[in-house]
Amino acid sequence: QNLFYFIADLQDLIPSLHFYPRKQYSVKEICTFAAARDFTHLMVLGEKDKQCNGMTISHLRTGEDGVTTGPTAFFRVTNVVVGNKIPHHGNKTSHIPELNLHGFSTRLGHRIGRFLGSMFPHAAELEGRQVVTFHNQRDYIFVRHHRYVFYEGKFKEKPEDKNGKTQARLQELGPRFTLRLRWLQEGTFDTQFGEYEWYHKRKEMDTTRR
Repeated sequence: QNLFYFIADLQDLIPSLHFYPRKQYSVKEICTFAAARDFTHLMVLGEKDKQCNGMTISHLRTGEDGVTTGPTAFFRVTNVVVGNKIPHHGNKTSHIPELNLHGFSTRLGHRIGRFLGSMFPHAAELEGRQVVTFHNQRDYIFVRHHRYVFYEGKFKEKPEDKNGKTQARLQELGPRFTLRLRWLQEGTFDTQFGEYEWYHKRKEMDTTRR
């Protein structure tokens, strides 16, 4: 099923990501269980017709008082393409990828960029030549996973040139999807007492490009 293929690709995208069926537990209960077992983040996927359409991410950071301080964000997920559906896709290795955050220039953007970056270890293994990109444009976050390859001295502008130029090429590994932030909440997931830092106002924010 497409949702489980997407989950498998997410496990390749984010290091040390584990999948557990939700069963009958509430998100708030899962946050408590996960924090007690030293997990750093909780990701809950929503689906419709076996396609992922929502993603809730909660940062299980613990403060000095022992209380998890979050934040928690909900993203709408669209345009999902799993890795095996991408033409000429590559295969991921076990190396920790580099992280490329682009377009997160506002105050909220800095907050979301740091939040997404916190899911990845900061000690990237450069020999793997893998990079995960979060590109923010018009409040849409485009997520891509590539491997870059250097071709040293193989490209010559003229046949008589002795020394060729070094060029880099990208090979997409997958998955490919788009995120759009719907709300950001302080602390872990709590629909009853949680305080919202930001939420999407459709009538005010959904305007045409014209």
